[in-house]
Amino acid sequence: MDIPAMSMGLNHAGLKQDVGLSLMNKTMNQAESKGQNMIKMLEESNVKTMQHAAQPHLGSSIDVKA
Repeated sequence: MDIPAMSMGLNHAGLKQDVGLSLMNKTMNQAESKGQNMIKMLEESNVKTMQHAAQPHLGSSIDVKA
């Protein structure tokens, strides 16, 4: 049995697992951030829609006469 080679193999396997978990954690954080931003955008859009529903005449025409 080659103990040093086996030790290096286990070390590489552990490193690969650590890198994979770190990458997955970063990806999950980015997905969560994007989800929160999307929720914020939808809430802002909903507020604008409600404001337009309350005052539908605003923004429907532009007076361009000088």
